[in-house]
Amino acid sequence: MAGLGFVFIVLPISIILFLSFILTQKKFFGIALIGMWGGMIFLWILSAILQPFYTKKVLDKSDFYGEYVIDRDYFSGKQADWQYNSFRFEIKENDSIYFYTTDGKIINETYKGNISTRAPYQSARLVIKMEKPNHHILTTNPTIYRESWDFFMVFNSPKFNNMFFRKGEWKEID
Repeated sequence: MAGLGFVFIVLPISIILFLSFILTQKKFFGIALIGMWGGMIFLWILSAILQPFYTKKVLDKSDFYGEYVIDRDYFSGKQADWQYNSFRFEIKENDSIYFYTTDGKIINETYKGNISTRAPYQSARLVIKMEKPNHHILTTNPTIYRESWDFFMVFNSPKFNNMFFRKGEWKEID
């Protein structure tokens, strides 16, 4: 689409302005031509500089390694605090996942499994295979939401609905 806009709009206007400048020798047409091309070049450079701020992070398998806790900033309140103190997980570099049910810093139960990724598009998607017995939070693969610099995972729990996890270290709530 941008190519068609260039061919059918920018190029004809440029030719008309250039011919008008040559035939009439009026500075207005030359300034308009230079201003139009200068503006387009400025916008192109500006968009290249700002691109990291509006494009989403492209994930690969190594991006998933780390510790995850409930994102209390996404939804705040007692329920989020309870989930934060009750669930967290860790994905290790040997492609294993350890899901913990906790009571604050005390780990009550550990569920183990393996991860893999698939990339049907440009960014990797997480695939989790848990050993039996499994926890209800991990019955389905998470939905990955990418941001400019980061990402978060949403697990659809049959008991709690959507649970939002973000990479981070568990810390005691004040």
